[in-house]
Amino acid sequence: MKTGLPAAATAVLLALPPAATVLAQSPRGTAEATVGTTSISIEYGRPSLRGRDMLAQVTDGMVWRLGADQSTTLTTSGDLHFAGAVIRSGSYSLYARKTGDGWVLLVNSQTGQWGTEHDPANDLAEIPLNPVGGGSLEQFTITIDGHEGEGTMQFHWGETALTASFHAN
Repeated sequence: MKTGLPAAATAVLLALPPAATVLAQSPRGTAEATVGTTSISIEYGRPSLRGRDMLAQVTDGMVWRLGADQSTTLTTSGDLHFAGAVIRSGSYSLYARKTGDGWVLLVNSQTGQWGTEHDPANDLAEIPLNPVGGGSLEQFTITIDGHEGEGTMQFHWGETALTASFHAN
């Protein structure tokens, strides 16, 4: 008596991604804006809290991938001037690091990697993030707002909302 699957059925099952991988992936989102004459976009994973307080688990010095799954990618057509840092036109990965009671935005030259594969040797800038009020959001959300050449990036999840202001060329 044969107990194995037919070869065609086995091939189809092997070609499919594992169910755990498919279920674990968060939806992707994009924040876009034109600030001055500079086009800016951030592509990122949008995890949901589902009753958890995920950011409360982050300890001092810990780096968070600023989203879920694949690394969060900032693409800018012009230079962005943050407090003490200039990010040249191009594409970068974004991370956040907990620093005591605050956070800093890490801009990293490596792109395309899985979000947990942060290499600090490729960090180009550390930008202080400012806490702001904003209520509670179930799903992680990034926004970019701008007026003329001044802009703000906001990162909001749960009760935590953080901003970084910049000037665009």
